[in-house]
Amino acid sequence: MKHNVKNPLSNREIYGITLCELGEENKDIVVLDADLSKSTNTYRFKEKFPERFFNMGIAEANMISVAAGLATVGKIPFASTFSVFASTRALEQLRTSIAYPRLNVKIVATNAGIEIGGDGATHQAIEDIAIIRSIPNIIIISPSDPVSTEKLIRAISEYNGPVYVRLGRWPNPYIYNLNEKFEIGKAKIIKEGSDLTIISTGNMVNKCVQASEILNSKGISSTVIDMLTIKPLDCDIVLEYAKKTKHIITVEDHSIIGGLGGAVSEFLSTTYPIKIKVIGIKDTFGTSGRNPEDLFNYFHINTEDIVKEAELFLKFN
Repeated sequence: MKHNVKNPLSNREIYGITLCELGEENKDIVVLDADLSKSTNTYRFKEKFPERFFNMGIAEANMISVAAGLATVGKIPFASTFSVFASTRALEQLRTSIAYPRLNVKIVATNAGIEIGGDGATHQAIEDIAIIRSIPNIIIISPSDPVSTEKLIRAISEYNGPVYVRLGRWPNPYIYNLNEKFEIGKAKIIKEGSDLTIISTGNMVNKCVQASEILNSKGISSTVIDMLTIKPLDCDIVLEYAKKTKHIITVEDHSIIGGLGGAVSEFLSTTYPIKIKVIGIKDTFGTSGRNPEDLFNYFHINTEDIVKEAELFLKFN
């Protein structure tokens, strides 16, 4: 794939392009969509391989059931819709028809988090990680930039088992060089620091890098970890940096209940108990906004808020 670092495509666009490349390489790959192929970018696959593309209409539960059936006869289904529909409307089918029998289905869900802006609370999936994380047998992937999206979509196509991939709506800046290698279940260290560890995922990782730079200018040295796989959590790296810095902050475009912060807290509470600050959406629904930045400001998960929370956390702990 050709990347344009100065003008990045959104992760969902990278997904659509990578899907077409994988379709050329593996004839068993099929794609299903719930009447949102323009938004999820699976329309690219439809244009190239119409005989392997299935528009299931606004019937997400049925789409997941059909994907399960296709997997039982050796196909590798990629099923796409918005995150809110994949994690709630089709939940029973995802749980019982895919995760329970451990079928080889890839659910790539787009438009996650409050980032989608004007679509409002009904379409803002801020609980999907918590929901999917509670289901056995399924991996959760949350790429942070175009490179990690491309490489991890390729990785899950080779993995035999159910996967849920969480993608946002808008472009994210490049974090990684084009030769970076990624592994399912492994996090990435973006910056090394000694006073504090910031663990983030998806569209918030770049904001955490920016926050880390501001903190550094104030004399606070911070590590930034990109938790590309939320389940299984990279427990080794979490434990290592919990011991090194003794202070952990998690940041996510998701509810503070049951998401990345919940996963990190659950692990450390039983292995190396330390104080943790979880930054995300409080126990509330999303709301409409003119653009993502307005909503990041409204819910206090922007770069400046991360800096402020880090300073207070270190001051009182």
